[in-house]
Amino acid sequence: MNGIVNAKDKDNPLADLKDKTLLILTPSYPNEDKSFIAEMFVEYLIAELKQHFKKVIVIAPVLRSFKYLKKDKLCIDYSYDNVEVYYPRCTYIPLFWLSKILIDSRLQVVERTIKEHHLFFDLIHAHFTWPSGYIGVRLKEKHCKPVITTIHENCEWFDKEIEMNHPLINAAWSEADALVRVNRKDVPVLQRYNKCVYSIPNGFSSSFYPIEIARAREQLDLSADTKIVFTLGNLIKRKGFNYLIDAMDIICQQWDNVLCFIGGAGQERRRLQGQIDTLHLSDKVRLLGSVPGDQLALWMNACDFFVLPSLNEGNPTVMFEALGCGKPFVGTKVGGVPEVITSEDYGLLVDPADPEDLADKILVALDREWDSEKILAYAERYTWANVAKEIVDVYEEVLK
Repeated sequence: MNGIVNAKDKDNPLADLKDKTLLILTPSYPNEDKSFIAEMFVEYLIAELKQHFKKVIVIAPVLRSFKYLKKDKLCIDYSYDNVEVYYPRCTYIPLFWLSKILIDSRLQVVERTIKEHHLFFDLIHAHFTWPSGYIGVRLKEKHCKPVITTIHENCEWFDKEIEMNHPLINAAWSEADALVRVNRKDVPVLQRYNKCVYSIPNGFSSSFYPIEIARAREQLDLSADTKIVFTLGNLIKRKGFNYLIDAMDIICQQWDNVLCFIGGAGQERRRLQGQIDTLHLSDKVRLLGSVPGDQLALWMNACDFFVLPSLNEGNPTVMFEALGCGKPFVGTKVGGVPEVITSEDYGLLVDPADPEDLADKILVALDREWDSEKILAYAERYTWANVAKEIVDVYEEVLK
């Protein structure tokens, strides 16, 4: 599989795990009724893994806010199928300051949860370096169980962790039994800390599949004969939506029949809306706010292509979701994006923070006849089912 190393071809790669219990450590996890949406890729991965394990335990510490924060208010322990989810309350300052990690009780509350609920496990999979990766190696030390850490961090975050040279970050990487990075380019860097490093990208859920564009637009009440550009993400500076708006200003001088929809919520919404108003693009660029989960696949299928103008990424899940709907992807040359968009049959690459280049590539995409069947065939390798097989290969290696 392109972008994945040390893959093995087995008839049933999960057979040896049927009597095992997997412990998942993650900073965040969706609650039972999905009123709190978190890192969905962890849930998608578990959906593929859970049927092959005796049990999966998820521990996702929650900052205690006396029910002030949404996460603290909504996240309550629950179970489904053979998965148990725990949300121990903790105290921490959620940032690094002057290269020092400040108050953080998440290790202690995870240990307390394991003790109070008499949890036993055979294998630990931590998602993100801090705090999960560090908690994982401390649990390994105490319980003598192997730990794998997937480093999902975007490039800026990852580079900051390298620059900090913090002993706890270094321990999270060097003491793990295996590291998984979501792109290939950072593997040599991580091999300075740990010899066992794998490159395995994120994937996309089976809920993203091709739907006839006319039907998707009808359900969303969108025009059938308009070119539609869609993007999705938190409205933060890192996502670079301001450059997309500038690019749309250039595009609309040449194309009249095009609309751009930006899905997501965040602190930059007011500034982005001000930019749209200043450029007189309110009838061409629209901020959708948070897009309900059951509408995401509709939006992916309703658009002509997906654009992501991020300034940095790790390996964006939305890229795989767009490909999984047969849509071309126009994105910046950051993180693992160039490792996936390896051909102009699947999309186009642009320089980050360059609205002129972005406008040029969008204009090319608007003129091109894309082969959705070819995109779908390529995307198949990035289903969570296939990604899970690669993860399981790592599990089996460390369990040896």
